[in-house]
Amino acid sequence: MNIDFGGKIALVTGASKGIGYDIALALAKGGAIKVYAVSRTLKDLEKLKDQNDKIEPVVCDLTDWDTTAKVIGDLGPVDLLVNNAGVSILQPFLDITPEVYSQIFDLNVKSVIQVSQIVAHKMIDKGSGGVIVNVSSMASTMSLKDHTCYCASKAALDSLTRSMAAELGSKNIRVNACNPTVTFTDMGRMAWGDPKRSAPVLSRIPIGRFAEVEDVTNVVLYLLSDKSAMLNGVTLPVDGGFTTVGFL
Repeated sequence: MNIDFGGKIALVTGASKGIGYDIALALAKGGAIKVYAVSRTLKDLEKLKDQNDKIEPVVCDLTDWDTTAKVIGDLGPVDLLVNNAGVSILQPFLDITPEVYSQIFDLNVKSVIQVSQIVAHKMIDKGSGGVIVNVSSMASTMSLKDHTCYCASKAALDSLTRSMAAELGSKNIRVNACNPTVTFTDMGRMAWGDPKRSAPVLSRIPIGRFAEVEDVTNVVLYLLSDKSAMLNGVTLPVDGGFTTVGFL
């Protein structure tokens, strides 16, 4: 399928590294006339900007409500939004602190609500609708040791995706989520490169490997495109069958 984002303006959060970096670059290469790339520091976005002059760096701490309202609110119209920014801080359930809970939910859930509200208003004002994709995780449906707050936040994100789809569909705005398994970003390779740690998870993935960044990017691009025009409120696993087959 030939996917063309010609004439579209996109916004990608968490765009300085890993999946967000790859999505922003792919959108720019795929015909988008402008891609707002959002991260907390300009330095992290400079390499991305050097790769393609359609990238417009946007420095914003999405956990700061007032700053986000100003920075994202001041941007121009947006047709495509990818809520990719997220954080995972490991704590055993019995040791969860309010500080870690707030850090995770402020970025993984609250910022998605705020950014999506701002962008959805821009889409409505423009009059041509748009598409929103939330980058969730297989952790939304599968419990992982020491990941209680992260898993809960991604479950909340899936529910948020469905609610957004239900309310925004009539305004010609589609909302979907993709839910990757472990993805081999630089951080992912560091965390899961040890065969002793990765073997138990890999043994439950029928295709026998973790996701590469481009595996996730390709799904996001599909969900953003007109090729997925009848998909709305979907949480799409990108996990090689992990959450489908159970124990083998």
